[in-house]
Amino acid sequence: MTISFNRVNPVSSRGILTFVIAGSSCCSLPSPELDTVPEEFTISITKFRKRWNQELLLHSLLPPPTMLKRSSGEETAGENEGKGETPAGGWKTAWILLANQALATLAFFGVGVNLVLFLTRVLRQDSAVAANNVSKWTGTVYICSLIGAFLSDSYWGRYRTCAIFQVIFVAGLGLLSFTSRRFLIKPAGCGDENTECRHPSSTGVSIFYVSIYMVALGYGGHQPTLATFGADQFDGNKQDQSRSREAFFCYFYFALNFGSLFSNTILVYYENSGMWTMGFLVSLASALLALLSFVAGYRKYRYVAPCGNPVVRVAQVFVASTRKWKLHPAKADQLHEVDGPESAIKGSRKIMHSQDFGFMDKAATKTPRDENEGKNHWRLCTVTQVEEAKCVLRMLPVWLCTIIYSVVFTQMASLFVEQGDVMHNKIGKFQLPAASMSVFDITSVLLCTGIYRQFLVPLAGRLSGNPKGLTELQRMGVGLIIGMLSMIAAGITEIERLKRVIPGEKASSLSIFCQIPQYVLVGASEVFMYVGQLDFFNGQAPDGIKSFGSSLCMASISLGNYVSSMLILIVMDITAKEERPGWIPNNLNDGHMDRWFFLLAVLTALDFLLYLFCSRWYKGINLEETTEMQVQQHEDLQLVSKV
Repeated sequence: MTISFNRVNPVSSRGILTFVIAGSSCCSLPSPELDTVPEEFTISITKFRKRWNQELLLHSLLPPPTMLKRSSGEETAGENEGKGETPAGGWKTAWILLANQALATLAFFGVGVNLVLFLTRVLRQDSAVAANNVSKWTGTVYICSLIGAFLSDSYWGRYRTCAIFQVIFVAGLGLLSFTSRRFLIKPAGCGDENTECRHPSSTGVSIFYVSIYMVALGYGGHQPTLATFGADQFDGNKQDQSRSREAFFCYFYFALNFGSLFSNTILVYYENSGMWTMGFLVSLASALLALLSFVAGYRKYRYVAPCGNPVVRVAQVFVASTRKWKLHPAKADQLHEVDGPESAIKGSRKIMHSQDFGFMDKAATKTPRDENEGKNHWRLCTVTQVEEAKCVLRMLPVWLCTIIYSVVFTQMASLFVEQGDVMHNKIGKFQLPAASMSVFDITSVLLCTGIYRQFLVPLAGRLSGNPKGLTELQRMGVGLIIGMLSMIAAGITEIERLKRVIPGEKASSLSIFCQIPQYVLVGASEVFMYVGQLDFFNGQAPDGIKSFGSSLCMASISLGNYVSSMLILIVMDITAKEERPGWIPNNLNDGHMDRWFFLLAVLTALDFLLYLFCSRWYKGINLEETTEMQVQQHEDLQLVSKV
């Protein structure tokens, strides 16, 4: 018997490797070789023949199905494609996730936007202590994003991670509503500007902190995974869907601000009037609706399989490099990489070799001992695994430069609110809550998002030749500059407020609407900075750590809150000595909060200079593109090798 290999292309353009098994007269005679044909050989031939017949039948009856690239680790949702139904993913599922984002954000900001006033009025904390507690809590919200990203990329996948953390989010809001009603709002209706609450019990305070940190864990773990899950609904390897993927991040941030619009207007008004429990219950209802709508779409989503623990993979690169410290790294074409279009990391495309961080190439340099020990990833890593670790190191300097901007951003939820609370906020008989001024930030984000997508992108694209308009790094730089201007505006507002302080009264005669410029500037800076960050970190992260890339944006906000808290403590320790009240005392009329805002403007300017250096140094990821034909040919060759 003879076996020959011929490549034929009977119907489609994709090459199919087939067997032609020719029989001769000698084969009909008894033969020891034929009597001892391995069973696995017969099974492989049978499977191959069955597959060949299925290919012919499929191509004769149906058009070529739309397949997802296995090299990027993507899977179909449910069994839609297997049944010939509408392919999973796309804008239909993306809109479900955008609605989920809006509802979850409404619920979150129903708690967060007025938290500083809840702490001062209901828990009776000092202004500086309350501002610090809000900063720590907000920081925890976003540090939890790293937990969610790790579980999503490594074990649970995007959908399961989002669902579990949303359940925790709903449970935290339920406990918060119960605690405020049962233990804290005493007497009923207290916590407005006129009625003081009784000193809270230690039990009530303890349960309160447990509940808000459950909210922090649930919302924080859910956010970056939801952003990445939304991007997964589009195939980045297709040009039209790649553009949709870029647009999704803009709409994602738009949905975030649209959801918070209700919280920052209607909910803030009722909470400011002492109806705190009702505000928390509305947040609970919104979070529950978000969870139910998310779960309802599970059959339609487009899923991406988790790629294993990235922490272990990165650690293996550093350990292998350290073990070969005295070894000179091999040339690029001699470094270890697996054959075929797929990488050794499950679900991740191959990454091309880069020249920077050359010492890490030692991890992919083969030695005789590596060949003897077999597949020991703590001694020998693939080029893709090494490049994954390099990508993390390259992104870190850029990420660190965004932390000072997050210090600027966090002022809006703390000191901007306290500043507005001591300004003239009455319109006739109506008293405008200080926290509701953030509606101008939200409006600015919504308008600037539309202006950027519809006008600035086409204009910048024509001028620069880049279809995206500005690059992600350029957008983040613009965001830093606008953020610096917002601090200057806040400082000028504070100077004017102090000039108009009425002796013996808490509020200045300066209208609260003088805060509009600083809120509008913060909103404009968000469109450039945070949308740019989401696009940049998600796009530059390798396939195996996409959620980690999205979480870096949230982690930046987290560290910004912690840095803000630390800076306030340092500033108060330096400026509040002897009889001096310091820059941010309990009575802001005795302080100099304007100097604090100007200090942040100076720090942002210095940070911008450092950012320019880091962005010029940065080199983008270089993925090795593979076609469906290459993937199929590799599978066929693997099948032949088994035969």
